Amino acid sequence: MLVVGFPVGQLQANCYVLAPAEGGQCVVVDPGQDAVESVTERLRRHRLTPAAVLLTHGHFDHVFSAADLCRAHDIPAWVHPADAYMLTDPGAALGPQGRQLFDGVEVSVPPDVRELTDGAKLDLAGIRFEVTHAPGHTGGSVMFGAESDEGGRLLLSGDTLFPGAIGRTDLPGGDHERMLETLRNSVLPLEDETVVLPGHGPTTTIGRERAGNPFLQDLVEASTSSGPAVGDSDPSL
Repeated sequence: MLVVGFPVGQLQANCYVLAPAEGGQCVVVDPGQDAVESVTERLRRHRLTPAAVLLTHGHFDHVFSAADLCRAHDIPAWVHPADAYMLTDPGAALGPQGRQLFDGVEVSVPPDVRELTDGAKLDLAGIRFEVTHAPGHTGGSVMFGAESDEGGRLLLSGDTLFPGAIGRTDLPGGDHERMLETLRNSVLPLEDETVVLPGHGPTTTIGRERAGNPFLQDLVEASTSSGPAVGDSDPSL
């Protein structure tokens, strides 16, 4: 499988282009702020044609270029319905100060928006993606699982899991208890060899995070005792 990841925009959110191989169809994940030029360059370099845009959640740094790419290539965008409102109101989940960033900004919405549901399996561009609803960072956050031709497992975690950290939960729509539930039920059970492609920062693996991420360690320790999980999210992510 071809996996091309690169940061875009002021917040350096990771955008990914995935394809079975060069010279065919691909899927674009999280084309955020100022992503069009970077995505177009990767499409040209690898001779790819996008079949769909997948969105891990609705924050502007992950979705802002989705409409332009969808219109340019006549493709749909997939998002969880709980986060779809951010496509028309990107400042809604950023709080009063964040909303000011979009005063006077004309917002464009993908012409074909489709709903992601928990447990869905999407066959797109020759890749099967498994959708896991992962609320916590936002109410409609999702993670996408996929399997490479070599048998390796990939997890596009969005802003749920980062190397050594988890996504912040202090913005509107965030919920720390739901984040811990997502980590406990949907992240910890994954195999150690699963490669994590996060929404910010470098790649990691589930095994590495299980061993060194303090938020996952807290949950592991809590599962072996009656004490509650502790810890707080990284407010910078």
